[in-house]
Amino acid sequence: MFNLTDYPLPFRETDLEPYMSADTVRTHYERHLATYIANLNNLIAGTKFANMDLREIIIGAANDSATQKIFNNAAQVFNHEFFFNCLGRGNNETPDIISNVFGGKEEFIKQFKSVAADVFGSGWVWLLHNGENKFEIVATKNADTPIARGKKPVLALDLWEHAYYLDYKNRRSDFIDVFLNHLIDWKFVVDNMNI
Repeated sequence: MFNLTDYPLPFRETDLEPYMSADTVRTHYERHLATYIANLNNLIAGTKFANMDLREIIIGAANDSATQKIFNNAAQVFNHEFFFNCLGRGNNETPDIISNVFGGKEEFIKQFKSVAADVFGSGWVWLLHNGENKFEIVATKNADTPIARGKKPVLALDLWEHAYYLDYKNRRSDFIDVFLNHLIDWKFVVDNMNI
């Protein structure tokens, strides 16, 4: 069984203000993530997934319409934990490796924003690392997650409305700008890349 306490926030609810309010953090974490965890526990009870870890559940349920609900909830648990770990206020200087790969911070932001702007409805934007210091920026729809396809996420942006609506209303592009310029914990990103 999974518990919300297994996925603690790496910051206090007020640490991301003024860019993300404590109310948004609390709602996102205590309601949305908690609901995905509760749903997942209910769905896997008594199934072959009951004793698997989260990644095993995601991979095992990824391509089977009979396990779509299990996949969706497990993927959303993973996606949210990863997204929360990408957030911070103290390490906002873009690392050299990102600038070098994308030809500068501005070019990285331009490419990331372009992919994010094309997300219709709910979804995620990911910076993926394929080994050998090669990166790609991709979007996934709904609950989809790159780990279901053997990809290694480095950075994630949640573009479901609950991630931004309380603070930004329908101004999703403003939220994307704030995320890229003020909310990324680049230390986590670089540590996650094992560089």
